[in-house]
Amino acid sequence: MDADRIDELVQGGIRTQGELEAVLGIPHPAIVDKARPHLTPLIRHFLSLARFFTIATTDAVGNCDCSPRGDIESTVLVLDDHTIVLPDRPGNRRADSYRNILENPHVGLLFFVPGDEEVLRINGRATLSTDPDLLRKLALQNKPAQLAVIVQIDEVFTHCARAILRAKLWDPSTYPERTEVPSMRDMHAELHAIEIPADAEPGKGELYREILY
Repeated sequence: MDADRIDELVQGGIRTQGELEAVLGIPHPAIVDKARPHLTPLIRHFLSLARFFTIATTDAVGNCDCSPRGDIESTVLVLDDHTIVLPDRPGNRRADSYRNILENPHVGLLFFVPGDEEVLRINGRATLSTDPDLLRKLALQNKPAQLAVIVQIDEVFTHCARAILRAKLWDPSTYPERTEVPSMRDMHAELHAIEIPADAEPGKGELYREILY
């Protein structure tokens, strides 16, 4: 698609809430009012099983980032019904999420339990901490977290399963062959116009796969 057509699509996009509601309709009051500012026993239990989550952040001027996080078991620490703590593990040190939090504490979280179609959403305000007690409580494989993200909850609500069901996310029969999925190495090389030697090993051999903690 040429640039002029893309510009036409962008300029002709929806601009007002009224235009949006004309397309999507108006949600039922029960849907609008489903968020609550606290955890419940069942939501605590869901979090104890949710070993994968995403964290969305923005900087002071609105530039966005969304980052995936996961462990072999859930390490979400619940301090009380209004506060949770998330661990940070060794990574690439870009720290996009954390740099954003320093400028704008508001975060959006999605929690997933592998094999289950439901999604839990938490929005709140985050603080970064190196408190030794918190880091020890977030330890995995006898290694403390290197950073703790304290989230004071503004709202908690469940998200319907339609997206997971449509994607058949947990259905192995729908998964592509691994050889069909580009490796991070190959995508990075293409993005930066780096030539990969013809005799290089196949992709998905990145060192980080062996060093997780």
